[in-house]
Amino acid sequence: MQVPAQFRYEKASSVEHALTLLDRFGAESRVVAGGHSLIPMMKLRLAQPEALIDINDLDELATISVEQSTLCIGALVRHTDLLSSALVGEHFPIFADAERVIADPVVRNRGTVGGSLCQADPSEDLSAAFAAVRGEAVIQSADGVRTVPVREFFVGPYQTVVEPGELLVQLRVPIRSSASAYLKVERRAGDWAVAAAGAELRLADGVLAETGIGLTALGAPNFHASEAEDFLTGGPATDERFAEAGRIAARHCNPIADQRGPEAYKRHLAATLVDRVLRVARTRWNGLHPEEEAR
Repeated sequence: MQVPAQFRYEKASSVEHALTLLDRFGAESRVVAGGHSLIPMMKLRLAQPEALIDINDLDELATISVEQSTLCIGALVRHTDLLSSALVGEHFPIFADAERVIADPVVRNRGTVGGSLCQADPSEDLSAAFAAVRGEAVIQSADGVRTVPVREFFVGPYQTVVEPGELLVQLRVPIRSSASAYLKVERRAGDWAVAAAGAELRLADGVLAETGIGLTALGAPNFHASEAEDFLTGGPATDERFAEAGRIAARHCNPIADQRGPEAYKRHLAATLVDRVLRVARTRWNGLHPEEEAR
């Protein structure tokens, strides 16, 4: 039976207490909430923290609200709560799309939004969704609070900008008139993605005023396809341009061959999924703005 190495367990009673514990135990401490990624890694001895800091009781980090036209999602919000939030679904359906294909109900009931982003798994879904909508990560330490664009949050596979002594406390997304969607190819329900894509778009006078494209499991830098976004922005939202954006995204991502498929297959999926998810987002936009569809 696989068991973790010995560690000290501490239960935080507040954000300030959690930061004090992180400062006390330093770089060898880890925060645990849902634990679905960390605990298996500890059992395999891939992670061997000297101290485990439990933040499950920090209810102030488990809220979803709107503040000054910004959607604020606490880092301890469970996947199931993000999925069921009418507030989130109204403004950013991309998150509901993504949550429906994340793992299974057992994992969604305990896993957290912040835990998913901090794990920085290259095949993680919410990282691509937040990258597509250009979200921001709020990181707190004993010295204060700093805000980092989600597109700059990831340093590499399983690495983020969160430093020892810091805690991700919230994700923020400015609310604007837009439409979004998320699509995923997986081998079986609840599996890690073979490939997935998210998109957010906003039209003005029939032209794409802003476009965001997130990619996961495809080796896209910081989970987004900047070249495809740049190509689309400022032009019409046509099928031909969406298809070309998919081809551009496929050329500029860096998928690796593994048990889920060869590189060529994943590039094909990148092109197809970007094309399709942009069409879904456009359909949703037209449903909200029928005057644009008539152009």
